[in-house]
Amino acid sequence: MLAANALATALAPFYTVGTNLLRAAFLDPRVQDMHPGWEHTTESMVAGLRATVGPDTDDPLLNELIGELSVRSGRFRGLWARHDARPKPPGPTLMDHPQLGRLELRYHRFPIPAAEGQEIVVYHGERGSRTAQSLALLASMNADQPARTEVPDGPAGSLDQTADEARDRRR
Repeated sequence: MLAANALATALAPFYTVGTNLLRAAFLDPRVQDMHPGWEHTTESMVAGLRATVGPDTDDPLLNELIGELSVRSGRFRGLWARHDARPKPPGPTLMDHPQLGRLELRYHRFPIPAAEGQEIVVYHGERGSRTAQSLALLASMNADQPARTEVPDGPAGSLDQTADEARDRRR
């Protein structure tokens, strides 16, 4: 993640600048606890990664990440071996928030044309839904928290980078 607003971080503590969401999905137990459809989520993430990288599998940072996840997560290892490749479609995502309960979030991706491989991801509740009301409450509870957009310090090639970030730094 390159940026996250205060509501995103309040929604899920792993939505923070510098977090590799693929790594978090497989290695951070909070992700599995918050996603009742964790199996589907992880399947979709791995297939989406394969669709994104396509034949560009020579990236050393990508290979390090895949190696780490293959060693540390049997689920990742099995999904990666399937070779499924498809982008994650927009649609509903369920999340169990510790304060708000079950939320049904809508998910949309917006590519940034001037930043190849980067995109803005937006989660929201349907207008008038309990989820939208819960998100409004969460936003008001965290109104004094600033948005985070700085990328944390660290060596180029940190495993918390995405493959696209690594390619951008090498250019």
